[in-house]
Amino acid sequence: MKEEKNTNKITRKDAIKKMGKYAALTAVGTFMILNPQKAQAQSPPDPGGGLFD
Repeated sequence: MKEEKNTNKITRKDAIKKMGKYAALTAVGTFMILNPQKAQAQSPPDPGGGLFD
């Protein structure tokens, strides 16, 4: 069998750059989903109200 060489290798510097881009994208997406103003608008007016009030 012939050994196949992996030619898709990237340097450590390139890998860190890619991970930084993914981290930034994740942070922006998380901020958009968990935006405090939206969370406050969606919460009920009396969050403590239950069955035994």
